[in-house]
Amino acid sequence: MSDVKRGGGHLTVIGGASAGTIFEWYDFYLYGSLAGFISKHFFSGVNETTGYIFALLAFAAGFFVRPFGAVVFGRLGDLWGRKNTFLVTMLLMGGSTFVVGLLPDYKTIGVAAPILLVLMRLIQGLALGGEYGGAATYVAEHAPPGKRGLYTSFIQTTATLGLFLSLIVILGVRGQTGEDAFADWGWRIPFLASALLLVVSLWIRLRLNESPVFQKMVDEGRAAKKPLSEAFAEPRNLKLVILALVGLTAGQAVVWYTGQFYALFFLEKTLKVDGSLANMLVAVALLLGTPFFIVFGWLSDKVGRKPIILAGCLIAALSFFPLFKALTVAANPALAAASASAPVRVIADPAACAFQFDPVGKTAFTSSCDVAKSALASAGVSYENVAAPAGTLAAVEVGGTKVASFEGASMPTKAFTEAQTAWRKQLGAALKTAGYPAKAEPEKMNKPMVVAILFALVLLVTMVYGPIAAALVEMFPARIRYTSMSLPYHIGNGWFGGFLPTTAFAMVAATGNIYYGLWYPVVVAAATALIGFLFVKEMKGADIDA
Repeated sequence: MSDVKRGGGHLTVIGGASAGTIFEWYDFYLYGSLAGFISKHFFSGVNETTGYIFALLAFAAGFFVRPFGAVVFGRLGDLWGRKNTFLVTMLLMGGSTFVVGLLPDYKTIGVAAPILLVLMRLIQGLALGGEYGGAATYVAEHAPPGKRGLYTSFIQTTATLGLFLSLIVILGVRGQTGEDAFADWGWRIPFLASALLLVVSLWIRLRLNESPVFQKMVDEGRAAKKPLSEAFAEPRNLKLVILALVGLTAGQAVVWYTGQFYALFFLEKTLKVDGSLANMLVAVALLLGTPFFIVFGWLSDKVGRKPIILAGCLIAALSFFPLFKALTVAANPALAAASASAPVRVIADPAACAFQFDPVGKTAFTSSCDVAKSALASAGVSYENVAAPAGTLAAVEVGGTKVASFEGASMPTKAFTEAQTAWRKQLGAALKTAGYPAKAEPEKMNKPMVVAILFALVLLVTMVYGPIAAALVEMFPARIRYTSMSLPYHIGNGWFGGFLPTTAFAMVAATGNIYYGLWYPVVVAAATALIGFLFVKEMKGADIDA
């Protein structure tokens, strides 16, 4: 039996598990926060829109393998113990993050650069897939009766604190190096700094003892021999895994990633807010919102996990569209005003318009429609598609002004590039005349309102995420808990949540509507609220020793 008794030494238990998890989330989120810089260095061989989507896909690659990490390390956690397993995951995460800071870029080693980058992301994802279940299980199995939601809610703060730490480090380095140097080489420093965090986190975790619940199972000979088959081959347990996914974690995940990640992407990529300012505004909202993870974790000990999580999903589904539209008005009022007074339309033959995503970097988007849409996508301008008769030369209508595009399919590369540059200047002049800004102007931004909207989004995150660890721990028996709770959590957060920025951005690029990508989290959150309400059983206060 561990010498850290249940209900005793709780600060050591919570602090040790949380410190390591904060570090791992810091590592993981660095990539998401620096996706724009990574795109320029590792995907410079493709067009701009494809490069950014590729950068997001490389970010999502880490999420893709998280369920596999959950299976591998979940099994080890139910066999070896909670503590030993999350020591291994920490070493993998820290090492792969440090290597990202050293990788040569595309100009230096060509296609090997993005391949090595994705490989490091895969290792990070595998490690994180095994980390969360171990930390949450470890803390829950130390918690005294009636305080399981409160104790595990501290683990829930680690993702936001890890993101917050990454933003603080990025802002500090950008301030010291300057924007040009940061874009060139300074972006590597936050990755390299993870080595120091790794050493500190390992030192803390090495001082922890094994979970008392796991140790008791070992002493009594009740530990699982085949946790994978017990978790997924037995119908009763498999049903719980599926319900945990569709009735809890899928909705929780999309609310979380919309409120933290997609909001940041939307500010920078769509609303053209300066990167440093966008990071700072998000950091302030996170700082204000983080205590509410604890509040909702504590509240779930009183009223239950299910009502809070599902209410957060439902409110998010109803409020995402108005919140993001309000964010546009507050962060870039000139863009909002221009969109209302001089809406943009692309008038083109639909057959001449391609979906502008080139996986191999070989497709030339040279039709008159593609020329128009790529320019608007680069400018972050929302537009409406209007079908024109077959063979019609595409045109962009800005308010009452029409700017005819040009057909570049038969042009030599140099001539096309020159024509495209000249045409974009012409379009830019029309957009400027109509009031469309090239970038968000900080002096015109309603910063308190931006922070308030971001805080509202973070508050929804805390509702769905604060109680989720306790809810998942209570759903599954102790002998297969690490394996069983890790898989639905990481399918939900790794796939439904992790692919959200990429999917939403691609939906926007395909339709021209800057808000269209929000349909993805809205539909998933609404579905989870309904399924969870009908089929998920409230387990607050369940015996987790069995």
